[in-house]
Amino acid sequence: MKLPSLPTLLSFNGGYVDTLGFLALSGLFTAHVTGNFVTLGATMAHGLGGALSKVLVLPMFCLVVFASRLVCLKLQNRNRSPVRPMLVVKLILLAAAAVIAIIYGPFHGDENGITFAVAMTLVSAMAIQNGLHRSHLSKAPPTTLMTGTTTQIMLDLADILANSKAQEITVAKARVKKMATAVLTFAIGCGAGAAGYMFIPAAAFSLPAIIAALALFASTSGAEPN
Repeated sequence: MKLPSLPTLLSFNGGYVDTLGFLALSGLFTAHVTGNFVTLGATMAHGLGGALSKVLVLPMFCLVVFASRLVCLKLQNRNRSPVRPMLVVKLILLAAAAVIAIIYGPFHGDENGITFAVAMTLVSAMAIQNGLHRSHLSKAPPTTLMTGTTTQIMLDLADILANSKAQEITVAKARVKKMATAVLTFAIGCGAGAAGYMFIPAAAFSLPAIIAALALFASTSGAEPN
C-alpha cells in the first residue's frame, strides 16, 4: 500500500490539530496562530477563559520557528538534510501531547496548567511544521493555512477559462490539482478533528502522532516532493 505524500499527511495533521485544539483548548488555534488575535478579542469581550494561552501562543510559535531554523542551518552546514530530524522532533512533541491528554483528559475548554502545557506543545509542533514547509517543502502547497491556496485555485481556474495559451493552461491545471488536494486533505483533517473531539475527546490527541510517524516514514521512503 502506497503512503500518501508527505505534504498530504502534513495537510491532514494541520487541519486536524488546529480543529481539535480550537475545540478542546478554549478556542486556541495551534497552527493558524495569527487567528488567535481574533479569538483573544472574543475571549476578552465575553469574559471567557483561555486568554493566557492566546497571549503567549505567538511568542512561543516565533521562538520555536527561530530555534528550529538555527538547528536546520547547522544540519545543512554538515551536509545533512534537516527534514527528517525536524519531523522526529515534531513526532516527539505530538506524542507528548497525546500522553498528557490521555492521562489528564478529556479537555472541554477549561484552561489550567495541563491544558496550557498541551497547547504550547501542539503550537511548538505546528511551528516546526510551518518552518519546515517554508524552508524545505516550498514547492508544495501550504499545509496549515488554506486562504492563499484557495485564492490561487480561483485565479488559476479563471486563467484556465480565459487563457488561450495551451502551455500556461497545462501549468495552471497541474497547480490546481496539487492545491485542491491540499485543501481537501486539510478539510478532511478538520472534520476528523471535530469527530475525534465529539466521540473520543482524550484519545483523539493520539492521531496526530500516528500521522506524524507516517509522515516520517513517507519522507524516508522518498515521498517528499522535489
